[in-house]
Amino acid sequence: MSKQVAIVTGAASGIGQGIAIALDQKDIQIVLVDKNSCDDTIKQLQGDGHVEHLGDIREAEFIKHVVEDTSNTFGHIDILVNNAGTASRLNLETMTVDDWERDINTNLLATFLFTKAVVYPYMKNQEAGRIVNISSISGMNGGAKSGDETIGRSGPAYAASKGGVIALTKWVAREIGQYNITCNSVAPGATETGITKGVPYDTSHQSIDRMGKPAEIASAVSYLVSKEASYITGQVIVVDGGAYM
Repeated sequence: MSKQVAIVTGAASGIGQGIAIALDQKDIQIVLVDKNSCDDTIKQLQGDGHVEHLGDIREAEFIKHVVEDTSNTFGHIDILVNNAGTASRLNLETMTVDDWERDINTNLLATFLFTKAVVYPYMKNQEAGRIVNISSISGMNGGAKSGDETIGRSGPAYAASKGGVIALTKWVAREIGQYNITCNSVAPGATETGITKGVPYDTSHQSIDRMGKPAEIASAVSYLVSKEASYITGQVIVVDGGAYM
């Protein structure tokens, strides 16, 4: 039996890298998607034959190419993890339309485009699949606040895009359950990645007083794509050390 195949966006670093490594450890074939080189991630993967696609996930033609190439190369697409994202920290007063569109299109539009391209016709025809969308507690609480007032909380476009990812996850889950496809979301809290590097977070209000690690987010993703999670769909798994509760 051939390995399962997973497309992971934003796989070059941070949470995406953690997810790629975790799924590789489950003997899943990884298709790494990013705008930056994934060489560092690939060096940490145990398996071989992994495929890298570099490009802009806001472009529908690039996404179409990735999905078609994955199907042609492996014959099936079993897992999609929509992880790639951007996060501006501008406030509403200073944010421009370009700033807004960057976060909305990277975080939400790309999730829509990849999901549609993978489900129709590939996962639908297989009558099987797992989709996991990485959202954020910012999409639930209106923006995570840093510990530095000069930096402020994550911006309105980031919060809106991640809230949209959660809503889209639930809508899609209702639509595609009939094809034996699940769609869930993982909502991280403050996590040690390139996006949060140098940003002080006050985690003293959390039950677990520290920032999360990419591997801890990846563990939730790893579970949601497993056979043990076959009856779970439309859910948001919060991984934040107790910040949102």
